Amino acid sequence: MIDRKLDGPAPRTAMPKGATDTQMHMYLPGFEMRPDGVGAPADPLPDPAMYRRVMGWLGLDRVVITQGNAHGDDNASLLACVAEMGDCARGVAVIRPDTPDAEIARLSEGGIVGARIMNLPGGAVGLDDLEAIDAIAADAGWMMAVQFDGSALPELEPRLAALKSRWVLDHHAKIFDGATPAHVAVIKRLLDRGNVWFKFAGCYESSRDGGPDFPDIASVAREIGAHAPERIVWGTNWPHNAARETADYPDDAALLDLAMSWLPDEAARVATLVDSPQQLYGFPPVG
Repeated sequence: MIDRKLDGPAPRTAMPKGATDTQMHMYLPGFEMRPDGVGAPADPLPDPAMYRRVMGWLGLDRVVITQGNAHGDDNASLLACVAEMGDCARGVAVIRPDTPDAEIARLSEGGIVGARIMNLPGGAVGLDDLEAIDAIAADAGWMMAVQFDGSALPELEPRLAALKSRWVLDHHAKIFDGATPAHVAVIKRLLDRGNVWFKFAGCYESSRDGGPDFPDIASVAREIGAHAPERIVWGTNWPHNAARETADYPDDAALLDLAMSWLPDEAARVATLVDSPQQLYGFPPVG
């Protein structure tokens, strides 16, 4: 059991109308998880009711729910969660190269707007299928969320630069070996292509320096934020599935304020929280 922090003092960051969390997982009871237990969240099940409290606490209006590893390529729980959250939610699913067109259409009707590539332990579909999934996503008008060990970015750049769909480089690129100028240069070149975004989320998952300020992640984030403030999105990474004990559970307001401090100005924060999510995930313009 874990006691998740669901409310508290509001973040210092003034949240604009339409503020969007683009990286989180959500679960409902009654959907079977993988028998090996990989990716399963700690009890109690982090469900829509819990997350709505987080939204109220942080001042969020919209959310992108990402298929969790615990459900593999079975998107039933994801679809149910998107439906439960309503118009404020969109989903990023797991599909395979042989997923039928009719299933893509069904997922789209259920609020799915993207496909997940997770080339790390527990991921259901990895880089071996990158180009095939990209082709499906491009045809469907979807985006892709692409996650891998970013230490290999220089070697992977030609493949990544050739992708046709809109896509996001997940979780600060997860450069586990530590970012070098060469890694940052690759990220900048990819962002300059116009169909790529960089996601601020889960900084604790790849930081070698650790919290509370994660200076290694912060250094790269500030450089990317200064280079392309219009190409960044942000996410809570709720419910922080890596945390298995209450003492290890992070403060979402503190993480939000930290991430927003890496952006150069208020215009960049509005772009990150509102404008870029609209462009990448297809949310309607804020009225």
